[in-house]
Amino acid sequence: MSTKEELAALLAEIEAGPEGPEIGAFFDFDGTLIAGYSAEAFVLDAIRRRKVNPQTMVRSLMAGLDMQLRGSDVTALMEIAAEAAKGRREETMVELGRRLFRERVAGTVYPEARAIVKAHQRKGHTVALASSATRFQAGPLADDLGIRHILCTQVEVDDGRLTGRIDGPILWGRNKADAVAAFSAENGIKLLESYGYANGDEDVEFLETVSRPRPLNPASGLARVAAERGWPIHRFDARGRPGIIPMVRTAAALGGIFTTVGVGVGLGLLNRNRQQALNFAATAGPEVALGLAGVDLKVTGEEHLWSHRPAVFVFNHQSSFDVIVIARLLRRDFTAVAKAELAHDPRFAPLGALAGVAYIDRSDRSQSRAALAPVVEKLRSGISLAIAPEGTRSATPTLGPFKKGAFHIAVQAEVPIVPVVVRNAGEIMWRATLVARPGTVDVVVLPPVPTNGLGADDVEDLVDRVRQQFVETLDNWPT
Repeated sequence: MSTKEELAALLAEIEAGPEGPEIGAFFDFDGTLIAGYSAEAFVLDAIRRRKVNPQTMVRSLMAGLDMQLRGSDVTALMEIAAEAAKGRREETMVELGRRLFRERVAGTVYPEARAIVKAHQRKGHTVALASSATRFQAGPLADDLGIRHILCTQVEVDDGRLTGRIDGPILWGRNKADAVAAFSAENGIKLLESYGYANGDEDVEFLETVSRPRPLNPASGLARVAAERGWPIHRFDARGRPGIIPMVRTAAALGGIFTTVGVGVGLGLLNRNRQQALNFAATAGPEVALGLAGVDLKVTGEEHLWSHRPAVFVFNHQSSFDVIVIARLLRRDFTAVAKAELAHDPRFAPLGALAGVAYIDRSDRSQSRAALAPVVEKLRSGISLAIAPEGTRSATPTLGPFKKGAFHIAVQAEVPIVPVVVRNAGEIMWRATLVARPGTVDVVVLPPVPTNGLGADDVEDLVDRVRQQFVETLDNWPT
């Protein structure tokens, strides 16, 4: 079966299985929920910021070689890492973990693993993360996925500072299995009906604790054991660096946008009609870019894009690629509000200049209000507005809080709000990359939300209602 077929089969199995909190779903972290190892992000950041000395680097390399060549466990590496962090404030390490998750780790999360976690949560299972990593590494992803329980290696903290020592067992091999068993006994989890997900050869004992072991992207040793015991294996699509072909296709897509914008400008000058130029560029440019990048759109509710115009179209923002997707959907007679930095983004600036986009300096509220005033007049004149109420791209598909600006604008102009829910643009182009991968972006356009008769006092409730529609759609995708 293909990766998608394997995933569909696993999700169907979970859906058909028992429900309730007495069923556990235990997930390893490195290599299972994410591609690669989270420790790499910490090491590279320390090297870049010159916060690691040569002696520690040599010791770490020797311990790593010992693991690879002689099969030793992770104890030495963990002890070296704990010692290197001696004296650092606990709150500093928590913030470091959050920053590195946003900058480096979030883009390595397997979308398939995210879907499996959500499936267990829908069934009401007790979902837990079990890893030899520390909570500084694993905690941010657990928060993002809504996983409340983290079984991980603890570091010793005294008076708010790390002592440089490990506090308790390192959850590797037998220790991880024991931690899962102890947690299950304390929380009434029925291991004979529970699930376990892991990738490493050292995870055999952990997977033996549950009745439904499901190796994900297994290493050779675990794959061999799984084959012998009949454990179903699932492998996910690679999350490494994009190859040369996506890079070339992305460059061609950008070139296509520039070309169509240039043609649009020529038409506008010839006919002395700026809106005609924008409509041509907004219609042809995204179509050409998507084709050259190898990206398809699967749209549900497309009729709502046209049933009530002008309107304020609000969309969840995961990626720079959202700009192309939204332009392809709206096609004509629209403008946008964007952060000031996008004025210098080559993927956005050409269309932005042609469309008269209102750029907002988020550090200057008075400037932001002044920039939005003309947008209300454009809406009243028949030009729709596209805006991301989160205000910035999310590091993951998890929806961020909504700002009120878009909703105030809609209420003032007395036009409806049309929610445009984008599911996986971040998989096509992660927020920290400039390269798009071929694939399909799923979109649901929800029915327009009227604003007639609403005032400023109603905006907060309006924001909450619309955001909840996004949450429900993302959690229960129509297809």
